[in-house]
Amino acid sequence: MSRWIEIFIVSLKLGLTSFGGPVAHLGYFYEEYVKRRKWIDEKGYADLVALCQFLPGPASSQVGMGIGLIRGGVVGAIISFIGFTLPSSLLLIMFALLATTYDLTDAGFIHGLKLVAVAIVADAVLGMGMKLAVGPKRLALMLLALAGVLIFDHPLAQVGVLLLAALFGLLLFKVEPQSGQPLAIHVSRVWSISALILFFGLLVATPILATVATGNVQLASIMYNAGALVFGGGHVVLPFLNQALVPGFMDGTNFLAGYAAAQAVPGPLFTFATYLGTVISGVSGGLLATLAIFLPGFLLVIGVVPFWDRVRMNKQVGRMLIGVNAAVVGLLLAALYDPIFTSSVETGLDFFVAFWLFCLLRFYNQSPLRIVLLGAVIGMVLSGIGLA
Repeated sequence: MSRWIEIFIVSLKLGLTSFGGPVAHLGYFYEEYVKRRKWIDEKGYADLVALCQFLPGPASSQVGMGIGLIRGGVVGAIISFIGFTLPSSLLLIMFALLATTYDLTDAGFIHGLKLVAVAIVADAVLGMGMKLAVGPKRLALMLLALAGVLIFDHPLAQVGVLLLAALFGLLLFKVEPQSGQPLAIHVSRVWSISALILFFGLLVATPILATVATGNVQLASIMYNAGALVFGGGHVVLPFLNQALVPGFMDGTNFLAGYAAAQAVPGPLFTFATYLGTVISGVSGGLLATLAIFLPGFLLVIGVVPFWDRVRMNKQVGRMLIGVNAAVVGLLLAALYDPIFTSSVETGLDFFVAFWLFCLLRFYNQSPLRIVLLGAVIGMVLSGIGLA
């Protein structure tokens, strides 16, 4: 019991202080879990990070779950997730209640937050593209993915694009098997197999439920489907959720305002789902959406860890992932164009402000929190003088 309390306190501390996105989160985790508390050694931590980058879902949150698993078993993984996710979820629930209580459609700061979203997603596209879409073959896959989701405007189009990208990756690329020491995580085969069966069972069921169900069942189905199919971190969940929820569940203005607000809070960007669920179905909807979008990542951590050494040695899996990662950049670039750019940038001045914020983020190393606050202030100023 004392160990579980310790896991919660440490993960809550990280949830309150971890600003800056998934890469920054991994740095915070390294300082706290490896250097300070020595819950895992450097090699084990590197292997755990590699595993979570390999899986779909929120990589930094999955690393936290994995460390909780090492420290306190399956219960420790659950507690670690709760502690790390709780602060940002509560803050985004409060923001969502504000957005639904008052009509914020014409608020100046909302316009500023939409311009912030342009800057942040552009930065994510550039950063990911420089790592994942380098070279003629990967660039071609990125462009094909971009064309596919722009031409076929349907949530399932993105699933089809990723499956095709995996096939092309298998055919086009070569990859060397990875090596490393086994991870020091002990999970029974019963837990692991049960988690994998549940993951794939829900993966098959949720797309069907998302089209035939209503209310909270449909909301949970959409969120689970998004969490199970996203490679590349929190930014990439944006196009999935936009196509699934706008305009059927909410308008684009509130969607983008919540996405920008999610940049201003510590913890995982996947808690954007908390905001969306609260706007759609109140606090209960926010909590349900949070659990649904994180559930596939949790099931994969529990299910894949015992088989990780065998999986990471598989060349075919590595080749497919190269194609999937390149396609992910195309999906994010499509989202940058529509809905983010098309619904946010209305004038030349808007474009200048968005580009300036992007430069501050990319080249002047300003924190996302500072960019969000600055964008909100600029939006209010432009609205006050009649330019927004």
